[in-house]
Amino acid sequence: MSDMQTARLAADPANDTEPLRAFDLHELASMHFRPRDPLLLPWLHSQDLCMTFAARGIGKTHFAIAIAYAVATGGEFLRWKAPRPAKVLYLDGELPGAVMQRRMLMHCPSAEPAPGFLRVFTPDLPQMEGRGLPDVSTYEGQVELDRMIEPDTALVIVDNLSAWARTGRENEAESWHPVASWILALRRRGIAVILVHHAGKGGQQRGTSKKEDLLDVVIGLSRPKDYDPQQGAAFVCEFTKARNLAGEDAASLEIELGGDEERASWTWRTVEASTYERVVLLANEGMRPGEIATELDINKSTVSRHMKRGRSEGLITKGANDGTA
Repeated sequence: MSDMQTARLAADPANDTEPLRAFDLHELASMHFRPRDPLLLPWLHSQDLCMTFAARGIGKTHFAIAIAYAVATGGEFLRWKAPRPAKVLYLDGELPGAVMQRRMLMHCPSAEPAPGFLRVFTPDLPQMEGRGLPDVSTYEGQVELDRMIEPDTALVIVDNLSAWARTGRENEAESWHPVASWILALRRRGIAVILVHHAGKGGQQRGTSKKEDLLDVVIGLSRPKDYDPQQGAAFVCEFTKARNLAGEDAASLEIELGGDEERASWTWRTVEASTYERVVLLANEGMRPGEIATELDINKSTVSRHMKRGRSEGLITKGANDGTA
């Protein structure tokens, strides 16, 4: 047994109570459990454990801040809506204070959060002078963070996981266990968690895949296949895991972050709509379906479907090459 597990057993008053037992189905059916309240529909609810990951420079912190504002204000972000304001704690472990301050201000909506509904921690705060950042991989670090989480907090955003979980190795499943125990404890308190994480060289979340086993939602952010650096912060948002999403709710989105450092703005469309527009454009330029499939890195059947639709809607000219000539 690890030192952390020993400390937890010693500190947990539940160990002095009755032994664990399973309940009869009829008893279970009559119990009243904590309801799963919606925080950002359709994918984020109370007690949900989530991750968003991306390579460096994609825009994952901008993305996470926008989610924080939507939940804290009862507002909207992209196609997602918060039914009511809920309290958010944003734990930044990486950015200089001035940068975090600027980013928080540029994303602030016209309807600002009510006092106390969006609280932010950054390592540059005066209270951190001479102190190290808490390590959520240790029991002591978890205790420090728990002190910041108020009883009515609905969502905790941890940005980023590598900055906050520094003990052990990312690619070892055993090193993930302490963090998993902590976020599961938050779930039992009714709190949702979003972990912001880096992508590895293969494009998936960095480290052990065991991280995703207990998560309800995993969102990957990546560059579009035909990305042009002149587009700036443009990326594809894909639900790589979503336990309770299906159909249109789980559709991938193509997102662009515009505006300036004074005021950010977001635009989005589904990847399906974006691909359709690209197929129409390339078909009208005279490219064959096979060439379009190669150019956009999509299946020929997808190209054929979009070309058929484009012709029926009169968007593809009769002279466009459909590959039959």
